Amino acid sequence: MKRLYPDQPVVGIGAVIINDGKIALIKRGNEPSKGKWTIPGGLVELGENLEHAVIRETKEETGLDVNNPSLVDVVSNVDLDEEGKVKYHYVILEYFVYVKNGTAQAASDAAELRWVLLEEVEIYDLTKSFRLFFRNNKEKLKKTNSYF
Repeated sequence: MKRLYPDQPVVGIGAVIINDGKIALIKRGNEPSKGKWTIPGGLVELGENLEHAVIRETKEETGLDVNNPSLVDVVSNVDLDEEGKVKYHYVILEYFVYVKNGTAQAASDAAELRWVLLEEVEIYDLTKSFRLFFRNNKEKLKKTNSYF
């Protein structure tokens, strides 16, 4: 499935990982939104269930083994070009995950990984879809923790 000028919306997932009031953010290493900050995630592969996709993408981008994904929210992101054509169209399912083991570090197409205080998230140059998700769910995120 092509991401750029797609024929239909592309399904993606995001992993919400929180530790002691800090959320794991990655700096995107590729387009779309290269250089912007968001949560780890990626695309659902053909035939893959959503929960497996979030577990796989979290491992690929952060090195963390996670389990028990639970859906937090769904956001949509549509980017148009100068002519008004749909350049990107993503439907992103955002999951809260629990960390089983591993050490968080940027991997795959994540250029950087940081633990960011929830109160400081919005000062970062965030992707449009993550900014919307964060504003809609900030209070809920304050009550969660991915580590036991």
